[in-house]
Amino acid sequence: MKSRTYHGDVHLQEFTGALAGYFNRGALSSTARLDGNQAVVQIGTRQGRGSGGSTHLGVILRKVDDRLEVQVGEQAALGLAASLGASALLTLLNPWNLLGRLDDIAIDFEHLSLEDQVWAVVDRLAAQSKASRQLSDRLRRAICSYCGVANPLSEGRCLACGAPLGDVQPDTCPNCGYVVLGAETQCPNCGYRIVQIKDVRSV
Repeated sequence: MKSRTYHGDVHLQEFTGALAGYFNRGALSSTARLDGNQAVVQIGTRQGRGSGGSTHLGVILRKVDDRLEVQVGEQAALGLAASLGASALLTLLNPWNLLGRLDDIAIDFEHLSLEDQVWAVVDRLAAQSKASRQLSDRLRRAICSYCGVANPLSEGRCLACGAPLGDVQPDTCPNCGYVVLGAETQCPNCGYRIVQIKDVRSV
């Protein structure tokens, strides 16, 4: 299974519904099941379709704090391979058979890239939710409160103006592990009062 993590405020129910809705069209059908902070979307070829081979894959979505973990299973493409093989054999027997199999071949080739299509839709839905696979700039550097210059996290003083960076150096919330800036008095993730931590440290 391939997996990706998206950081941001993603609503699992809306995300799952949009993903399932996108693939419930044409020769494909999809079902979604939501259970707490986890959802499963099954995508496969529609029963009773007119042409093409069969395939399916599953997508697991987990909402953990401020991130969404997405796993896409291996695509079952044996039915597509069999359909393409039948098209090739019939074309070898009689080249005119190719004309009757064009729809099957087009659908089979489109469905061979189903995993890539799923990732493209997931990336687009994440972008619409303002989620990203990268941590935000706030988490990767310390911004000087005097001159606004971004500094590497290892610096104690601003590289541009020399001001101390103690208040903007990130720390972690002892309650949830979320990265917080030294000047923050409350964890933006769980609401834990950071002031209590600083008071204890200064004693």
